[in-house]
Amino acid sequence: MKVIEAIRASAVTAIPLAALSPEQGAAVLLRDGAQAAVFLLHDGSVHALGNIDPFYGAPVICHGIVGDRAGVPTVASPLGKQVFCLRTGHCLDSPGVTLPVFAVAVRDGVIRLSTPGNADEIAGGT
Repeated sequence: MKVIEAIRASAVTAIPLAALSPEQGAAVLLRDGAQAAVFLLHDGSVHALGNIDPFYGAPVICHGIVGDRAGVPTVASPLGKQVFCLRTGHCLDSPGVTLPVFAVAVRDGVIRLSTPGNADEIAGGT
C-alpha cells in the first residue's frame, strides 16, 4: 500500500503532487486522524475521499479501481466493487451510502487537503 508522508501544518495536510501516480490512489493520514484516499487523474485533477470502505469498515478505498460512469470520475472499492463518485463521494450502486469528501487545492506542486470544516484554510492559501 502506498502511504504518503504528509507535512502537517494547522488543519491542512500537504503532500507533494509528484508523490502520486495517475489513476492510482494513495492513503493519507490527516491531522485530525481521518484517512483520505487521494487520486490524481489523467486530466490532472486531484480528488480525495474517505479511505474507509463503508460496507466493510476496512481502509482500502485508496486501492480501488479508478474509472468513470457516463463521464463522471469514479473509484470502485477493491472489496465489494461498489462504485463511488470521486466528486461527491456518493455510492452509485447503493443510494444513501457516501464517503466523506475532502477539500483539495493544488498550488506550486503541492496538494493541500483539509477536512470539510477547514476547507476555507486551503482556499485561503494557508
